[in-house]
Amino acid sequence: MTSEYSAHHLQVLEGLEAVRKRPGMYIGSTDSRGLMHCLWEIIDNSVDEALAGHGGRIDIILHADGSVEVRDRARGIPVDIEPRTGLTGVEVVFTKLHAGGKFGGGSYAASGGLHGVGASVVNALSERLDVEVDRDGKTWAMSFHRGEPGTFAGGTPDAAFSPFEASSELRVAGRAAKGVTGTRIRYWADRQIFTKDAAFNLEELEQRARQTAFLVPGLEIVISDEREGGVNLTTFRFDGGISEFADFLAPDAAVTDTWRLTGSGTFKETVPVLQPTGAMVPTELERECHVDVAVRWGTGYDTANRSFVNIIATPKGGTHQQGFELGLMKVLRAQVEQNARRLKVGTDKLEKDDILAGLTVVLTVRLPEPQFEGQTKEVLGTPAVRQIVANVVTRELTARFASTKRDDKNQTALLLDKIVAEMKARISARAHKETQRRKNALESSSLPAKLADCRTNDVADSELFIVEGDSALGTAKHARNSEYQALLPIRGKILNVQKASISDMLGNAECASIIQVIGAGSGRSFDIDSARYGKVILMSDADVDGAHIRTLLLTLFFRYMRPLIEEGRVYAAVPPLHRVVVMNPGSKPNETIYTYSEPELHGLLTKLGKSGKRWQEPVQRYKGLGEMDAEQLATTTMDRNGRTLRRVRLEDAEAATTVFELLMGNEVAPRREFIVSSSDRLSRESIDA
Repeated sequence: MTSEYSAHHLQVLEGLEAVRKRPGMYIGSTDSRGLMHCLWEIIDNSVDEALAGHGGRIDIILHADGSVEVRDRARGIPVDIEPRTGLTGVEVVFTKLHAGGKFGGGSYAASGGLHGVGASVVNALSERLDVEVDRDGKTWAMSFHRGEPGTFAGGTPDAAFSPFEASSELRVAGRAAKGVTGTRIRYWADRQIFTKDAAFNLEELEQRARQTAFLVPGLEIVISDEREGGVNLTTFRFDGGISEFADFLAPDAAVTDTWRLTGSGTFKETVPVLQPTGAMVPTELERECHVDVAVRWGTGYDTANRSFVNIIATPKGGTHQQGFELGLMKVLRAQVEQNARRLKVGTDKLEKDDILAGLTVVLTVRLPEPQFEGQTKEVLGTPAVRQIVANVVTRELTARFASTKRDDKNQTALLLDKIVAEMKARISARAHKETQRRKNALESSSLPAKLADCRTNDVADSELFIVEGDSALGTAKHARNSEYQALLPIRGKILNVQKASISDMLGNAECASIIQVIGAGSGRSFDIDSARYGKVILMSDADVDGAHIRTLLLTLFFRYMRPLIEEGRVYAAVPPLHRVVVMNPGSKPNETIYTYSEPELHGLLTKLGKSGKRWQEPVQRYKGLGEMDAEQLATTTMDRNGRTLRRVRLEDAEAATTVFELLMGNEVAPRREFIVSSSDRLSRESIDA
């Protein structure tokens, strides 16, 4: 060991070596999230072309061999020689960091790519990358191995690779039809870099493609998934722009129509500009920022907020989001003050949460060379955008409130009523929370009579079982450990809160009982620290009706008690489906084995048959919890030592809400389409009838 530290200990990473050494700096992580980020770096290049008016279709193909291909019909990557490097445009784009056409050279007025590292980073992190460009009547092609240009002896990443030695070659692979241009990129992610379980997420890809199609009206994005043998095609195209996007995102019934707030502003910015001599000279430029916002208020309290810069999502906001909220607060506070007598607000002041309740907003700004925090572009940092967005929102919203049209006057009046109601509810809830001391189970006299509570006051150790039906309740009372397990029965299927109003939900006896027993309130006033139980366990029959009831309960928790799901405190019990009694010879007692699925049952019976053991026929198939006696229910479902619980994650609840909306919502056409398209996957034997 030595403490010597001198210049020869320093390392200088050249070119793409830096990307392979520190991939997280460029793509965030090396799991599935980083893999998806690489894919979107390639797709966004094609989207930038569409944004500039070149190419109206993008194809994304997930191949069965793990590779992914992106095709567009845009201008194609330049194939001529870049004078400073002496390399073709294709090789520059894929091998040189901070090289591209988005540094203010006039090729793009606004783009998502800014740093010139996207394609080269993907190339550096790929075991193999092939690119084909249709341009000038020819198809040009080039291949790379972990960022190094060369040729492969075959069509797979493990084929023999020969790097270029004296000079690289952009080969002519064929002829392109006259006037046809475009780019095709196919790459295999490098498993030396990415984790073993990293995979392309089709659902996330479709969600992002849908979002992009909303943001670029008229752009068609086609996703083809060939990974499971077949070909699954999904196409996205929307001509309504962000107004249609806001309507798609809105989770509740409308209070106002979708309003478009548009405008622009200019600002001056000093940036280094590359001169023909190769020198970077600080130059003051006048920039123009275009603002386009779609806003809509609904009857609920959740906020759906999406913000974008040059169609790149900024999930963590930035200066454009700050400017939007600044303008919104300014206008609505002024309007409430002007209508204070009618609204009966007194001296109370609006807060941001009052205004954001029930708001769906899609905020987009377009400007040349925006400043982001890092390559992942999650936060916009350009300071001047804040005031420009605030000015546009202030001007457009003020004009809406000053409009003399009947619809505008009615909707703005309803909006002010809603916002003031939210403010009063917040103030009332705060006063109630300050004056009302939380009561424990012994002090409370208002809990439902049908609640069978537990004795412990230790919230972390306690469990609330929500049980389907009074018959199952009777058995569960004898099966539970009354020290820490509480039981609340519900009668049948609770209200579909997906479509019901808050007042209807609170007026429903079953929903009100659940909220009352948990004791933490609901909606915006939900206080998870006041929850009376550490775990909430949904225990329903293992049949279709039981699954339906569980979905309804999940929808209730997702919409009105979401923090419980976010903290992982909601579970689904897993009762067995079958009871197999294995008959032992002689005086040896018989053995009881429970199975939880049909495949598990068949596997057990096959194993018993091979070992020469017999079992009682017929095998008992539980139709419901009420068929079990207390000992069976305790052993299989309630006893901590032997039970299985399925934790409900937030994405589970979201999926349940989506499926419930599809199967039980007011829209008939999507439900019919789902039934018709899925009918061939249904087996008659699987119908529990």
